[in-house]
Amino acid sequence: MQYSGFADEAGSSIEVQIRATQDLGWHMIEARNIGSTNITDISDGEFDEAAQRLAAAGIKIHCFGSAVANWGTDPRREEDFQRSMESLRRAIPRMHRLGTKFIRGMSFGIVRDEQPDSPQLEKMIFEKVRALVRICEENGVVYLHENCMNYGGLSYQHTLKLMEAVNSPNFRLVFDTGNPVGSDNRIGDPPYRKQSSWEFYRQVKDYVVHVHIKDCIFIEETDGLFPKLEHTFPGEGHGDVAQIVDDLIASRYEGVLSIEPHLAVVYHDDTVQSAEEIRYQNYVEYGKRLMALVDQLEKRI
Repeated sequence: MQYSGFADEAGSSIEVQIRATQDLGWHMIEARNIGSTNITDISDGEFDEAAQRLAAAGIKIHCFGSAVANWGTDPRREEDFQRSMESLRRAIPRMHRLGTKFIRGMSFGIVRDEQPDSPQLEKMIFEKVRALVRICEENGVVYLHENCMNYGGLSYQHTLKLMEAVNSPNFRLVFDTGNPVGSDNRIGDPPYRKQSSWEFYRQVKDYVVHVHIKDCIFIEETDGLFPKLEHTFPGEGHGDVAQIVDDLIASRYEGVLSIEPHLAVVYHDDTVQSAEEIRYQNYVEYGKRLMALVDQLEKRI
C-alpha cells in the first residue's frame, strides 16, 4: 500500500512536513498549505524553495489539495467561479513541474437558502464543474472530486449524477472516509439520516482513484456550517475505515491512502506539551496506526 498525508497537519513549514513524512518512512505528501497559504496561492519564490527542498529530500507531491470550488464557494457567485478558475490555472504549471497528476477539487458549497439540488442550480453546477474539468483535460491532469460539504457530498446519488453529467476520464473521485459521518443524506424529505461511509464508498468505488483516511464520531449539530465531531485515530470512529480499507486491499487498489487526522489532542504521550509538538506527534502516530491497521488486514488475506 502507498501512503501520504496532508502534512500541513504535522506543521506549517515545508521543513516540518518533510521531516514528518520521513519519520513515517513515506515518500509522498498531499500538499495543501505551506505556511498559512494554499500551495496554489503561495508566491513563485516560495513555491521554488518548497520544490527544491522536496526534491532534495526525495519526496513527491502526488496531489494538490486545492480549494477549487470548495465548501466556501457559492455556485451562484461568478466571482467564486472565476477565483476557482484562476486557482486551477495557477496550479497546473506547478503540478507539471513537480510531476503531479492529481488536484483535489469540489463541486461548490451547499446552498443554504434554496433547494441545493434544484434543476436550475444543478445545471449551473454541472456546467461550472465541467468547465474546470475541461482545463484539466487540456493540460493532462485529473480533477479529483471529494465528498465533502458540497453538491456531490449531498449523497452518493448526487456524486453519481455529477460524474454522469461531467463524463470525463479526467474527472474522478477522492473518497474521504470521515466526511459522511457528519453529513446529511439529502435524499427524500427531512429529517435526513446521516450518511454511511461504507454505503457511500460501495456505491461510488468504481470512480475512486484516491482515498483520504479520516475517522470521527458524530456528536451534534451546530449553528455553523459543520457539525460537531470527535475525530479519532483510524478505525476508532464511525467512518467504516477498517471495512473500506479491507475492501480496497481485496480489490487490489493501486492508489494512495492519504491521512487527514484532524486530531486536537495527543493520546499516546502525556509529556508532549507544546501545540506544535502535539500536531507533529498526532500526525506521525496517526500514520503509524494506519500502517498497522493495513498490515493487520493484509495478514487476513
